[in-house]
Amino acid sequence: MGTFSKLNRYHGAGEETNVNNAERFGEPVKSLFTTSKVFTLHRHIDITDADEKVVYRADTKFPSLHDKTTITDANGKQVAFISKKIMTLHERRFISMENGVDFELSNEIFHIVKDITNIEGLGWQLRGNILGLNFELYDAMDSVIAVIGQKMVSIHDKYCIDIYREDCEKEVVAILIALQHMIRDRENAASSASSGSSSSQ
Repeated sequence: MGTFSKLNRYHGAGEETNVNNAERFGEPVKSLFTTSKVFTLHRHIDITDADEKVVYRADTKFPSLHDKTTITDANGKQVAFISKKIMTLHERRFISMENGVDFELSNEIFHIVKDITNIEGLGWQLRGNILGLNFELYDAMDSVIAVIGQKMVSIHDKYCIDIYREDCEKEVVAILIALQHMIRDRENAASSASSGSSSSQ
């Protein structure tokens, strides 16, 4: 029996697949896990496998107006590069894969409970549930590629990715890293708005 919660899909390394994922999609071909480490001049995310070995790393240097992030594999070879478009009403991230594939995540309605982010350039869709901290990634044929779950209570941001299409693994990792940055931007914006509102009272 997999992880019992149907609301939150997160499971740790060595734990069984979430029961909801297993019932709907079967067993994933692979699961990966991320942990964020935040420092003053740089943000680092490790992506590990079920044996807790690092398979990818994501590094963002600060200050960085465009939130430039490089993803490398365990051997240090670049896998993807992510950047943010500024001066836009959309939450947007551009992703360039090392294999020459370029695509972008664009979101206008990230503030509602359920939303859909189109992965322009791939024809994929990311369907999210902010309250449940769950996201499902589908291809153009509406077949599941991966399911992402965030740990509800954690000092560091922790995510698990159940991958159902192993050939899409690197793109999935890049999308997850971009998604984490988009969520962090929204949280920071909400915090700033709250602080501004409090100070004006």
